[in-house]
Amino acid sequence: MPHSRRSMTEFFSDNIMVDLVDIGANPVDGDPPYKSLLETGQVQLVGFEPNLEALEILNKNKGENEIYLPHAVYDGLEHELKICAIQGMTSLLEPNMELLSQIHGFNEWGVVVDRVPTSTVRLDDVKEIENIDFLKIDIQGGELEVFRHGVERLKDCLVIQTETEFLPMYKDQPLFSEVEQFLRSQGFLFHRVDALSSRPLIPMLADGDIRKGISQVIWTDAVFVKDFLKFDQLSITKLKKLSIILHDVYGSYDLVLRALMACDGKSGSSYAQKYAEFLSEPSP
Repeated sequence: MPHSRRSMTEFFSDNIMVDLVDIGANPVDGDPPYKSLLETGQVQLVGFEPNLEALEILNKNKGENEIYLPHAVYDGLEHELKICAIQGMTSLLEPNMELLSQIHGFNEWGVVVDRVPTSTVRLDDVKEIENIDFLKIDIQGGELEVFRHGVERLKDCLVIQTETEFLPMYKDQPLFSEVEQFLRSQGFLFHRVDALSSRPLIPMLADGDIRKGISQVIWTDAVFVKDFLKFDQLSITKLKKLSIILHDVYGSYDLVLRALMACDGKSGSSYAQKYAEFLSEPSP
């Protein structure tokens, strides 16, 4: 199947706006996975970033349909934020140094250098969010707790991209299996991983590179989608939004086609047939 670089927003004649929420929007890891979709101008984004330096960068570069809030999204209670040697390790959870001390780089990066009392908010309680179509979350081990306190918001959500670990990088951290089971109970099916990330265990190195994995997989960004067996339960608007997200962000053409078929069944449209033509057309 050829990859069409055309945005799915060009496919529909109506100006559909996708409601996107990014929890842990710190740009430390580069461009977000939804960058190309954001550039279409048909996204309303609410981002959360308690790191004030990162928040300043986000606000400096934001577009007109983006707002960023300084809240730490979790369970609505007071917690202690563990500031680690590198930004990417900072978490509400305690780094698991027994494990991290066995992995090149993390034996230094995971060291806590400061502890800051932090108020948190529940996803279900954030007034700035009216709807979620697409949720991206990366908060270093606290993702499942956010889901548990956001079940009302998750009812309308279509796609979730969440960082999740296979090894406990933080103490008492829920791992992939627990995250998958909870999201499945909320009507989502595991779809794919963005990439599997591995690191070499001490003392071995590959080519002297502490970031070049050998065999041990540690974490990934996992993508979950509303159960495709129940696409017919979604509204026409939701099916169109789902199609846009899956096409533009992930190139998941088979799921897009299933969503369009469900849309055709509800409205009598011919989107499924037109989508095949859309994919075959050369990009501008």
